Amino acid sequence: MSTFKPTALALSAPILLTSLLASAVSLAAPAAPTGSANKAGSDVLPFKAVEKTLPNGLKIIVVPTGLPNLVSVTIPVQTGSRNEVEPGKSGFAHFFEHMMFRGTKAYPPEKYQEIITRAGARQNAYTSDDLTNYYTTFAKEDLETVLKVEADRFQHLDYPIEAFKTESRAVLGEYNKNSANPMQKLFEVQRDAAFNTHTYKHTTMGFLKDIEDMPNQYEYSKVFFDRWYRPEKTTIIVAGDVDPKKTVAMIEKYWSGWKKGSYSVPVPSEPAASGAQYRHVAWQTPTLPLVTVAFRAPAFSDKEKDSAALSMLLSLSFGRTSPLYKRLVQDEQNVDQLFDYSPNRVDPNLATIGARVKKPLDAVYVRDAILETVARLRDTPVTAKELADAKSAQKYGLIRTLDNTEQIAATLASYVHFDRSYGTLNRYYRLVDSLTPADLQAAARKYLVDDSMVVTTLAHDALPAGIETLPKLAAMTPKASNANFDVLVQKSELPQVRFKLLFAAGSAHDPKGKEGLAALTAAMVASSGSRERKIDEVTKALFPLAGSFSEQVDKEMTTFSSSIHKDNWNEYLAIALPLLLEPGFRDEDFRRLKDAQKNALLLDLKDNNEEEFGKERLQTNVYAGTPYGHPVLGTVAGIESITLDDVKTFWRQAYTGGALRVGISGDVSDAMTASLKTALARLPLGSGLPATTVPQGRKPDGLEVEIIEKNTRATAISFGLPLEVTRSHPDFPALWLAKTWLGEHRASSSHLYQQIRELRGMNYGDYAYIEAFPRGMFQFFPNPNLGRKAQLFEIWIRPVAPQNGHFALRLALSELGKLVDNGLTQQDFETTRDYLMKNVFVMTATQDQRLGYALDSQWYGTPEFTKMMRDGLAKLTVADVNAAIKKHLSARNLSVVFITKDAAGLKKALVSDAFSPITYDAAKPQEVLDEDKVIGAMKLGIKAENVRITPAAQVFAK
Repeated sequence: MSTFKPTALALSAPILLTSLLASAVSLAAPAAPTGSANKAGSDVLPFKAVEKTLPNGLKIIVVPTGLPNLVSVTIPVQTGSRNEVEPGKSGFAHFFEHMMFRGTKAYPPEKYQEIITRAGARQNAYTSDDLTNYYTTFAKEDLETVLKVEADRFQHLDYPIEAFKTESRAVLGEYNKNSANPMQKLFEVQRDAAFNTHTYKHTTMGFLKDIEDMPNQYEYSKVFFDRWYRPEKTTIIVAGDVDPKKTVAMIEKYWSGWKKGSYSVPVPSEPAASGAQYRHVAWQTPTLPLVTVAFRAPAFSDKEKDSAALSMLLSLSFGRTSPLYKRLVQDEQNVDQLFDYSPNRVDPNLATIGARVKKPLDAVYVRDAILETVARLRDTPVTAKELADAKSAQKYGLIRTLDNTEQIAATLASYVHFDRSYGTLNRYYRLVDSLTPADLQAAARKYLVDDSMVVTTLAHDALPAGIETLPKLAAMTPKASNANFDVLVQKSELPQVRFKLLFAAGSAHDPKGKEGLAALTAAMVASSGSRERKIDEVTKALFPLAGSFSEQVDKEMTTFSSSIHKDNWNEYLAIALPLLLEPGFRDEDFRRLKDAQKNALLLDLKDNNEEEFGKERLQTNVYAGTPYGHPVLGTVAGIESITLDDVKTFWRQAYTGGALRVGISGDVSDAMTASLKTALARLPLGSGLPATTVPQGRKPDGLEVEIIEKNTRATAISFGLPLEVTRSHPDFPALWLAKTWLGEHRASSSHLYQQIRELRGMNYGDYAYIEAFPRGMFQFFPNPNLGRKAQLFEIWIRPVAPQNGHFALRLALSELGKLVDNGLTQQDFETTRDYLMKNVFVMTATQDQRLGYALDSQWYGTPEFTKMMRDGLAKLTVADVNAAIKKHLSARNLSVVFITKDAAGLKKALVSDAFSPITYDAAKPQEVLDEDKVIGAMKLGIKAENVRITPAAQVFAK
């Protein structure tokens, strides 16, 4: 339970605001028509909703979304802090958001929670000025159960005085927590100054004296619930995989007995403002000064243009694409956050422009810069293109978020509560679509006026003289500017914002003799600080933000990945992006990271991990003599030869605007994207490093074996061959299906796993690959952004007992040979394809994976990965797959890498083709024992000259 900290979908999102305000901000997106008669292409919500009002006044809206398996039940109640008209009783709407989870006689809290947990549900609530909203998302089969228990708590909420008093102290704790936020206090003061009679005078939390008195209001709490939690004030929104007719019947079954209320009380109207006001908050602890300028704003309407026009105007004028933002935040850098905040409300409220100022001395300058821009808006209309772009961004920005049941229901709730109508959102967007530059200018002239202005400041240190003297708007004048950069945007409701910077630079670009330079350069960028901050200062600055900035280097790509909560966006960019744009390049960091890279190669890869060691060695053997012929980490000699000047040169040449692809995901506004574009525009121009050619891997004639001699208890085995098939190749889906059947990574149902581990118990697992999968022993899925121009078909036999090494190779080759010679059966083909059609979504389930795969698709020039795979798999036949197997794979011509202790003994066994016996601790079926005899005698035909023994110490030395 919490007060709403919303997803802002306006052109500029009040990032600082949304993290601090206790009251709700309605989703700032516009829309149009009503549920049952939608017209494709004109409505933001394309669904055919069923609406019904029960005799008791309860409104039902059922929205079949076409999205499978999930249902969201969202219940907005037209009761918020606006309805708290009685003196001494503020904060009760928010308080009841808490109490509604205290249970009923039929479903006490523990039982209620047990039911919700059993439904696998995600549940919460929020309170705003105008509504309290409850929402639950769960599997569709639990719909009736959820409707039943929700009906019970809305009709029969029951709590003892002890629970009431306990929760009242929790609410006070929430107020105390929020009181540590300077913005919270500033807005309390602002609203108190702006309103005299209307209940918007207090925030959603309520007045402190009323919150402190709540433990004494048990009897009134019953009265409040009886008055406001009534069907005529409530809407039940059911969205998702639902049957409307059955859903309506369920709601009628459990909710039709809810009695209609009779209580009604008018909310007092606020008289017209009569003059500009100034308020200051003296903050007791150090903080940056805040300056806000607010104006009386019109009530929300889906018919009259004023509210939509003013909101759009402020977004354009003070958001991150605005000239003022560029001037104050980016160029002059005297402000670290500039925002606008125009929440949709039932009654006239406030529209706010705010700034967080870096130095107290700049407070008057920043205030006047805001006022200058406001003054210009009244005299100069925005251009038609600016408005068209803003409308487009706002509309499609919202549509982009409506990709799941919960978000659809949540978005609906933020508009439905006005008139309890599905059509409100669509009507509002139609209204926005109809806006003209003249409408925006008219709104500015009507609402951005001196008499309704409230300027509020907050500071710990003294502000300059004159801050309290408010100039007339007519005396102020404006300024302008802008910047641009292409970005792939994946909008979602996730508040965690991630962005990836993918450069066309990797270990394939390492100069000869400097192997490891790409990796060391990326490490210096991510882990050596910026020009202004040492790495420890960066770490400390990012710690309270829970922000991260990390690198990943592969053959063709270097990717810097960032993760930060949207509330901390501006502060994070100021810390993280200088790591790339202005690296510290300190000598002590260079020495530290160079040693770390060398240790990662020698210790972490070679000495401590035979499995990854063998896989990496196979890769370098297959691509020896090409840019892919050394590990990404480099070689010992290569790392030792790298100088700090080498790193600086590589950084300048590799990390250019022309070599960059950018992707961002999460609850990111267009303005946030714009700020990222502007920052990255500081990268050097140019196309980056010269493009690499497609490496030609070595295709052995027969089996070529390297035995790495190492003092180890087990024997690790990897073998494979070069593969021209990448994601852009037409045979990719076919080979993907084949390797999945043969040995998908960590899949116990795959064929090799069943034959080697499950049936014979020889090792931990056995897998096949057609794409690079570094760090495979630690992960279930490969990282994105490992795109390569040539790949490797590989089978990884996880370590076996040394006496079984020869047999393990024979067994794996035998099974691979059967696949190549005989292909898949129709049943195996269909079973594997059905699995992959769904598993492809699991592969791309995380925010990082979705964004990374999208950038990979750009790099390969392919459609979006899940679509590409599902379309490709859908077209496949078993004949296609078997043809691709025969064309690209072999069980005879392969490179093999062993890591074992007795290299000479293993070589002798391999070359002699001696019978390789195997014994078991447990009894095995006779057919397995018979098959083992055949496999143990299988002739591999390995020539002595095709087997070399290499001491582990020599591997990757140079």
